Amino acid sequence: MKLYYSPGACSMSPHIVLHEAGLAHEAIAAPTKTHKLADGTDYYTINPLGYVPFLVLDDGRTLREGPAIVQYLADQAPDKKLAPPAGSFERYQLQEWLTFIGTELHKSFGPLFGGPANDEYKASIKERLMSRLAFVDQQLAGKDYLMGAQFTVADAYLFTVSGWAKPVGFDLSHLKNLMAYRDRVGARPAVIATMKAEGLIK
Repeated sequence: MKLYYSPGACSMSPHIVLHEAGLAHEAIAAPTKTHKLADGTDYYTINPLGYVPFLVLDDGRTLREGPAIVQYLADQAPDKKLAPPAGSFERYQLQEWLTFIGTELHKSFGPLFGGPANDEYKASIKERLMSRLAFVDQQLAGKDYLMGAQFTVADAYLFTVSGWAKPVGFDLSHLKNLMAYRDRVGARPAVIATMKAEGLIK
């Protein structure tokens, strides 16, 4: 399999899952600013939408949305329990978390990274985002991970997205459960391996 990623972007989530699952893969940097691969290839010729993550299977089939990719990867290594069994109520709870992270957190961070949004709009986004992160903090009370004691693909996604707070000057230090959670997830060997592979840590 080939995973096209941009360092620190939302593609870090499936990159972590690939390491957690122990699946053979090739990770290919596709910078979101230049859209040029290391060999000069125009990334748009590979993924017409130009964004990451983008997964190419050995048989040529592709997946391009993070929540779909991580569930597919989890199902390739069921013994790792990165996702509850398909059809179980817990699987729908996992999908609930993936959807929440994608729509309520991930998309809210976008305007804070720059662009045409004015300060008033950014302030309203920050207020809403903080309320959502406070909700996550409450949900993590007494739990190691979002689904309880078991690390899942939703944790790879939350760790990735919550990591964007620092670059945009968002202080999460008062969210004690979330900060402890980030330390816990960040210490996982698969997460360390991924961040090293993406050049985020040495």
